[in-house]
Amino acid sequence: MRAPCSPPWQRHIGWAACSWGSRADRVQAPRGDSTTRASWCATRLAIVTEATSPSPDDLSDDHAFAAWAADQAGEVLLQVRAESGLEGKELKDAGDAAAQELLARLLAEHRPDDAVLSEEATDDKARLDASRVWIIDPLDGTREFSEPPRDDWAVHVALWEATADGGELTAGAVAQPALGETFNTGAPSAIPPRTSERPRIAVSRTRPPAFVQALAAEIDAELVPMGSAGVKVMSVVRDVADAYVHAGGQYQWDNAAPVAVARAAGLHCSRVDGSPLVYNEDDTSLPDLIVCRPELADQIIDFVKRHGTD
Repeated sequence: MRAPCSPPWQRHIGWAACSWGSRADRVQAPRGDSTTRASWCATRLAIVTEATSPSPDDLSDDHAFAAWAADQAGEVLLQVRAESGLEGKELKDAGDAAAQELLARLLAEHRPDDAVLSEEATDDKARLDASRVWIIDPLDGTREFSEPPRDDWAVHVALWEATADGGELTAGAVAQPALGETFNTGAPSAIPPRTSERPRIAVSRTRPPAFVQALAAEIDAELVPMGSAGVKVMSVVRDVADAYVHAGGQYQWDNAAPVAVARAAGLHCSRVDGSPLVYNEDDTSLPDLIVCRPELADQIIDFVKRHGTD
């Protein structure tokens, strides 16, 4: 049984007195520095959620497992956000820790022979020789997550498998917990008909790149500001935008799951110069990408070749 963190009248200054369990066996968060308390609260939430969450009928299916795991991490994040009493950086840290803890446990239990590459864990280079690697971002959009009631943050779970030609993404899921939505490769969304006469490009709400603004001017596109990378890619899947073009630096976990879902939906996915996106590389950076409706790909790539991204 899970009890919420203490209400405001029980909170110490700057911290909630987080606790779980019945009144008789309630365990209270330790006093100490904020990092210690955030980690403890996050771990307690992860353990409780894992213990009470049902599994899908067939966990052997990688598509179903990815969607289920992303959903479970999303549930933990909603709990942290609603019940921890944390704010700002402490909320970000607790969310990251809780979602990472749960996904690590689920992967260890249900995919024990697979390697893992996560934003929130040490990079084990043994993955480079593995035939199956899960690439995860437990919380994509920590800033947005820490600003309730914003809903433009996500959980990413993707599977990369080795092939004769190198490797490819074979399964993936992106959960948007605050919206109650999960997109996955097992039941991919068909690209809906365009509902806007002008192309729409998803951009950062705080720092839209100059080259994307120039691209929008050339093709008469509208800029649509929003939060995390996963949310931007899903906006193209959902017909909220028609393209997401990024060249400001990302890592494999930032876009592996979104790209897997977008490809399954029939969208164009590539580097900004049109070359393939390659995952499970030694260097975890993957600095640029395009996700767009197929009919816009040539225009965008041509613009980048002529003008660059500086």
